[in-house]
Amino acid sequence: MKKKEIQELLKNHKLWLSGDGDGRRADLTCADLTCADLTGANLTGANLTYANLTGANLTDADLTYANLTG
Repeated sequence: MKKKEIQELLKNHKLWLSGDGDGRRADLTCADLTCADLTGANLTGANLTYANLTGANLTDADLTYANLTG
């Protein structure tokens, strides 16, 4: 995924977490996040099933209740 796509997805996920009807839960199923910078990202409840996180920077990322299957 490109940086801009990730930023948009995280913005919409933040809205979803706050209960805003315009937000959407982050669905990163099978996403290629190789070497992505997810520093400080709030991925609470996100779906990361089979996402490729090889080399991704998850420093201070919140993965509470995130689905990391696969």
